[in-house]
Amino acid sequence: MSADDWLNHILWDDKGLVPAIAQDYKTGQILMMAWMNQESLKLTQQEQRAVYWSRSRARLWRKGEESGHVQKLHSLHLDCDADVILLKVEQMGGIACHTGRPHCFFKRLHDGQWLEEVAVVKDPKEIYTHE
Repeated sequence: MSADDWLNHILWDDKGLVPAIAQDYKTGQILMMAWMNQESLKLTQQEQRAVYWSRSRARLWRKGEESGHVQKLHSLHLDCDADVILLKVEQMGGIACHTGRPHCFFKRLHDGQWLEEVAVVKDPKEIYTHE
């Protein structure tokens, strides 16, 4: 049995990806969803910080590499169908979303409209200075 045998238990999609949900390890708040490939998941486990696969950039993306809002890994979980990863993390800096909010799920459907329920903590222009 190889040291990376645990990766073979995951049902990767046809592009070699699996959805990954980041959850605050203390509060249970869902912070964000992203994608991982085998390399990013292996690096997440090795580095004890969230490393995702950016589909738009087609490259590895260490959460916080530009913003400083690193996700420190506390534990990894695999769902019952082996096709979704859950990362329980400590969100450094309190901002997980590129919009400058604490999490990405800030819109709630109400009377057929999406209402923004969570305020921006920090303007993304101040977070991402070179975009």
